[in-house]
Amino acid sequence: MSRNLERNQEATCYVGNLDERVSDEIVWELMLQAGPVSHVYLPKDRITQMHQGYAFAEYRTEADAEYACRILNGIKLYGKPIRVNMSANEKQEVDIGANLFVGNLDSSVDERQLYDTFAAFGNIVGAPKVARDPTTHVSKNYGFVSFDSFESADAAIDSLNGQFLLNRPITVMFALRKDGKNGERHGSEAERLVAAKARKNQVLPSAQGAYGMPNMGWDAPAGAIQPPEA
Repeated sequence: MSRNLERNQEATCYVGNLDERVSDEIVWELMLQAGPVSHVYLPKDRITQMHQGYAFAEYRTEADAEYACRILNGIKLYGKPIRVNMSANEKQEVDIGANLFVGNLDSSVDERQLYDTFAAFGNIVGAPKVARDPTTHVSKNYGFVSFDSFESADAAIDSLNGQFLLNRPITVMFALRKDGKNGERHGSEAERLVAAKARKNQVLPSAQGAYGMPNMGWDAPAGAIQPPEA
């Protein structure tokens, strides 16, 4: 599936909370356990080729898609319970603003290094970004990381600001707002109130059946897939 517009929305499942190690093939083989799959789309960053933590799986019929949601929701991939629900019913996603600026990066730090460093503090939304020269793709020595909660962002700032990553002490602070004035940064009380309300209403941050795992019929990495916890 090359573009979202080509999907049959009514027969498409949203698959969220995917580990960074999940590939197109793994998503395809997993979803195939529930019925005949027509297309799988795993959005990836154009430069890093890291996926964004979610995928779409289109089935031949709406009934197949609904069955997949029932039996695969909560299945664990690489220890993380995935979320599988009908794409047409996916709740509105919002950027809550828990977005961090990471400065003074060593030139050798890449997106994977950022992910590995910051993932210890909470769920990262999308793929971390390292700013690069558009022509040479050489690092500009700063990047961005977004979390699904301000609690995680606060913890990352408290723990990592001024700490060494490779050979340089990094700067970690809330990123500038694109729509802000006079250098306004994310993390304001207003944003936090909006995020709290969104969480109460179960609106998801942007940037994700049966409780037994069927026989996969393929060689998944050892320990990659487990049934959901009761």
